[in-house]
Amino acid sequence: MHAIITDGSISKIINHPKRLVIGDVQYPARIFSVWTASELAAIGIYEITFDNSNKKDETYYINTNQTYTYDADAGTVTAAYGNATAKAHADTLFTAQDETDGLGTEGEVATRGLKYNLIQTLKSQVSNELARTDWYITRNTEKSTAIPSAISTHRDAVRTKQASMETAITNASNTPALETLYTYTTTDGVQSRPLGELPTLES
Repeated sequence: MHAIITDGSISKIINHPKRLVIGDVQYPARIFSVWTASELAAIGIYEITFDNSNKKDETYYINTNQTYTYDADAGTVTAAYGNATAKAHADTLFTAQDETDGLGTEGEVATRGLKYNLIQTLKSQVSNELARTDWYITRNTEKSTAIPSAISTHRDAVRTKQASMETAITNASNTPALETLYTYTTTDGVQSRPLGELPTLES
C-alpha cells in the first residue's frame, strides 16, 4: 500500500498499483514496481509502513481502525492501530431505549458475549467428536447390539472433559486469563495449554 502526499498531508491511500494522475502528469501502474522509493517520494508517493504493535487477537479483542500518519521529517507514512478493546465476556442485552428505538426487545440478547461464543465453539467440537461413535448408539437402539465398553468410556470422558473446560472458561476472571487458557507452551518437547484437550478415540 502507498499514500499520496499533497501539500504536506495524506490526500489518498492506494491499495493496489494503478494508473494515476499527479498534477498534470499521468503515471502508469508500473512505477510502483520499477521506480525506487526515492523516485516515488519525489512525486509524493510513499510506501506505507504498518505498525501492528497495538493489534490484538480478534478472538478476544476489538481492534480500532488504522490511523495513517505522515512524518515529513522522516519521509515516512505509518499505519497504526489504537488501543484495542476487550470483548465483553457476558451477553449484552437490549435496553429500554433500544426497544423504544425499534432495535430489539428490552432484556433479550443483543450481542452474545465472548464466553458464550467460546463455549459454543467447544460444544461444536464435542459434537464432532461424539459423532464419530454415534453409530454404536444407533446400532444398539435398532439392533440391541451391545456398545463396547471402550466406546462408552470414551464418550463419558469427552463429556467430563467438556464440563471441566466449560467451567474453566466460565471462571476466567478477565480477558488475559481467557487467553492464557488457550495459549500453548512447550515442555520437554510436548505442547499443551491450560484448557486441555478433548479426548480423542484412537484408531
